[in-house]
Amino acid sequence: MEIGHPPLAERMRPQNLEGFAGQKHLVGQGAVLRKMLESGQLSSIILWGPPGVGKTTLARIISNKLERPFYVLSAVSSGVKEVREVIDKAKKARFFNSASPVLFIDEIHRFNKAQQDSLLGAVEEGVITLIGATTENPSFEVISPLLSRSQVYVLQSLEKEDLMELWNRIITTDIVFKERKFVLKEDEALIRFAGGDARKFLNIIELVANSFLPDEDIVITNENVTENLQQNPAFYDKNGEMHYDIISAFIKSMRGSDPDAAVYWLARMVEGGEDPKFIARRMLILAAEDVGLANPNALLIATNCFEAINMIGWPEARILLSETAIYLATSPKSNSAYMAIESASATVRETGNLPVPLHLRNAPTKLMKDLNYGKSYKYSHDYEGNFAEQEYLPKKILKSRFYIPQNNQQEIKIKERLIQLWKNRFK
Repeated sequence: MEIGHPPLAERMRPQNLEGFAGQKHLVGQGAVLRKMLESGQLSSIILWGPPGVGKTTLARIISNKLERPFYVLSAVSSGVKEVREVIDKAKKARFFNSASPVLFIDEIHRFNKAQQDSLLGAVEEGVITLIGATTENPSFEVISPLLSRSQVYVLQSLEKEDLMELWNRIITTDIVFKERKFVLKEDEALIRFAGGDARKFLNIIELVANSFLPDEDIVITNENVTENLQQNPAFYDKNGEMHYDIISAFIKSMRGSDPDAAVYWLARMVEGGEDPKFIARRMLILAAEDVGLANPNALLIATNCFEAINMIGWPEARILLSETAIYLATSPKSNSAYMAIESASATVRETGNLPVPLHLRNAPTKLMKDLNYGKSYKYSHDYEGNFAEQEYLPKKILKSRFYIPQNNQQEIKIKERLIQLWKNRFK
């Protein structure tokens, strides 16, 4: 960073939609958010997407375009008291029939129910127009009454062409770097390490540029990008910089049955102040996707962990997370349940809505019974072993197999039972 100038990421923050990188599905010509702004109307919205894709910037652009008062709260540092103070300010600042001020809440998923409830009345009455930003699925993190009064817009990681558009803007318009000569020899490492994150992309460029003397050409190669990043390792940033890299390493360590690595990456997140619910939710997914039927208890353990950390906070929650991470890492692995639903979904997309066999259909009316709905269905509990051999799949895919038991102790038993029941079908 040049002396006397803010960081590149701040210098390049756009002031209007024309300078906004990516998200053409939302802000391109004729897109929904652009049309909303052009009409001068704005409802409460939730911007959901990964770090560095422009959620905060877009909120500011919206407010500036509509010329409305703009209030900002961070869910990390604000509570009910701060929310109420902003709502009081908004009430006092609003004139008769004027448009409501915008309240932007960064990381709204970190607000608990009480904090979100404190917003509800002001949103319902139109005292404020809420813009919330979240990296987490709002269906899980935003209370239903608030969610039902907001439009959810999904922002996507920036594509290479979006980042290169940003690159061209840097070297032609930035107050510092337009005076320097840049030579982009290779861009593979730059794009890869940025990972679709504009802020990370800008930080990498600034880091590499600052490694050259003021009178030197700034040459971007895969080697000097990698070398500079290795010499300047980024600290874990729960707000985004390495958020997804660390959680990826954590998941892959548990999937790879390495408890030491799993606990190390967990500790990185704990020390970085990560939301324990974020960690626990990812372990829930891994328990089903990667441990699966090799150890069905894993899902119970992960579920109990998720529920338990809601009862206690830091620092004790780290012990629960550690126990669960070690349990998942040391469990036998199977992705057969994941592969089964993937395979079945592919078949559904390929074959469409195949008819339900008549004997499996519900027959609540006489007409349906006359049409043979439910006829010849064998009620399993009327037969020995609570099993009656009959067809359950549509005729067109009768021989399809979706669940393939894998070679672990638990699924070997499952396969033996299936062979006993279905004979050759599961051999």
